[in-house]
Amino acid sequence: MIRTANPALRAETFTEVAAFGRVEKTMTIQGTVGKTAILLVCCLATAIFTWNHFTEAALAGEGLGAGYAAVQPWLWGGFIAGLLFALITIFKPPAAPITAPLYAAAEGLFLGAISVMFEALYEGIVIQAVALTLGVLAALLLAYTSRLIKPTENLKLGIVAATGGVMLVYLSTWILGIFGVGMPFIHDSGPIGIGISIVIIIIAALNLVLDFDFIESGAEAGAPKYMEWYGAFGLMMTLIWLYLEILRLLAKLREN
Repeated sequence: MIRTANPALRAETFTEVAAFGRVEKTMTIQGTVGKTAILLVCCLATAIFTWNHFTEAALAGEGLGAGYAAVQPWLWGGFIAGLLFALITIFKPPAAPITAPLYAAAEGLFLGAISVMFEALYEGIVIQAVALTLGVLAALLLAYTSRLIKPTENLKLGIVAATGGVMLVYLSTWILGIFGVGMPFIHDSGPIGIGISIVIIIIAALNLVLDFDFIESGAEAGAPKYMEWYGAFGLMMTLIWLYLEILRLLAKLREN
């Protein structure tokens, strides 16, 4: 049984591959890696756009407030569009060759705005977060390919349960925030808040192992070629989550 905490990479996607029928071209790991690289480029391109837009507005308006105001529409527009394209991709995998790049581009708008806001407060924090995210990706990929980390059923179940717990905490924090109630320690820069961020980062990083295993299983099952885009999309979701959590941790460390 294939388990993954990533909603984009559901077990049914590959275990029911027989329903796709015979196809001339099938999913490969190398193809998925190539598609992931394309999505990263799409995300980076739009992130650079919002980053530059913030900088130009801040300089023209002589203040960070002007920069914040200028990127707000791109931030929320990218967030909403990214969520929409993600849902379409999850429920309509054959559309992934179109919706996955659109998702990456939309998320780039969001990430670029968020990143430049953090950078305005903590100089150098973004390059540190990017480097750490890529470092974690490389380390987990090496550990997976060398079988230092084996995705056993118990490990998968534990990661899925832990990820579900984190999502429930996020949801509770959001709901309580609507009523003006803050969740203790989540956003604190003290030892407990930092410890919580580290735990969440570990959980996000371990989700990469599940994503690798899921993609490998899809290639072995002979999934259709478009599933390379779908697998790359699922991996991008995890990388974006990991980057944001690392960015938050670094900000907490700077505050502390």
